[in-house]
Amino acid sequence: MKKRIHINQHVIKSNTKTGSREPVITVKTYKSNTRCNTVEILDESSNVVAKVVYQPDKPLSCGARVWIETSNDINCVGFSEETIYKRGKK
Repeated sequence: MKKRIHINQHVIKSNTKTGSREPVITVKTYKSNTRCNTVEILDESSNVVAKVVYQPDKPLSCGARVWIETSNDINCVGFSEETIYKRGKK
């Protein structure tokens, strides 16, 4: 069964404003919606291969509160190797 992982930015904003800890991640199938703050993505042998993490109290240095972590190799599709500009500088 196909599953889609959705991040609800409105809940993130509300949690930031109010200090709540409402789940911001929704795992959707054609049958159900399950809300949570961490999703473990498993392989066929039930090994964790990636995680979607929401940590409002310990954001990344860039300020991100939700991110995906994996130790596996990845393949970037549809990306550009353009220079990333930070605060007006190359």
